[in-house]
This record gives sequence, C-alpha cells and structure tokens, in this order.
Amino acid sequence: MLFDEFSLKTLIRPVQDFPKPGVVFRDITPLFQSPRALRMVIDSFIQRYVEADFSHIGAMDARGFLIGSVVAYELNKPLVLFRKQGKLPADVLGQSYQTEYGEATLEVHADSLCEGDKILIFDDLIATGGTLLAAVQLVRRMGASVFETAAIIDLPELGGSQKLQDSGIPCFSLTRFSLTEQ
Repeated sequence: MLFDEFSLKTLIRPVQDFPKPGVVFRDITPLFQSPRALRMVIDSFIQRYVEADFSHIGAMDARGFLIGSVVAYELNKPLVLFRKQGKLPADVLGQSYQTEYGEATLEVHADSLCEGDKILIFDDLIATGGTLLAAVQLVRRMGASVFETAAIIDLPELGGSQKLQDSGIPCFSLTRFSLTEQ
C-alpha cells in the first residue's frame, strides 16, 4: 500500500446516525476531494492487481463505480456494472438480497460475462456482504467465477467479509473500521 492505514482512515468521514439512528456511515467523498488521496487509493489497487489473472472488473452501484471504472481503465479490462433494479436497459439477470435496512434486488446485463470469465468486483465498503454476495450469485449464474472482491473499507463486525470468504470468495480491503471507531 502506498500510504499507511491511519492516513487513509483520516480521509474517511464518520457521519453519525445516517441513514438511520445508531449507524455510523463511512463517507468516502473526502477521498475524492483530494486528488493525491484518490491517486494513492487507485495506485494501491493497481499494484495489487496489475499482474493478477482475471478477465473483467465488476463495479457495484454506485460508489463502487468510482473505483472500479478507474481500475478497469488503468488495467485495460472490460467493466461490468452491477446496478440497482430497473437501471439497466437491456436483458438482465436479477438477484434479491438482504441489506442492512431491508431487501433489494441487484441486476446485471445478462450478456456481461461468459463461461470461463473471471471477475474482480469492487465496492466502496463491505458491511453485511449482501450486495457482493448477490453479485457473486449473478456471476455464477452466467457461468463465470469471482477472482476476488475488493473495497476501500471493511466493517468486519458486520460479517460480510467472513461470509464472502466462507463462500470461497477472497476478500480484500485497504482498511477496516470497528463499529465503535470514530
């Protein structure tokens, strides 16, 4: 990593009681307000994956798009978008999942991946893992496999990264926060 975990954590703003009371939201927008910090985040991912063996990059709606698209560009890989229900215009595959706040459906274009493709999936944060696990199920339904999931932040106490690993999916993050950490 190009900078220490403490430096990265100072650029992630905790927002109390958002989107509901008792939740500390981890806001990554300060990273995007600092060109130097954003470059360090992207370069850290590039260094990790530049020689890795995968064919596609996936990006989760919406903040995962911010990282995944730049990494796809830098590594010259096709980009697959995983969107909230009703946002994609062509034939889609959908997968319902539980969020921290209810139920949702994730969609991907049905022709995004083929049998034998291997995808690296980016999101901004791993919490309960519901969204990423839904993406994994969609990838598998297309006959492809997941190389790894990657995020800026992991909230390990919510169990998402462990659920991914228990499903046979490697999981990487640049930093971790405990639920009580400011």
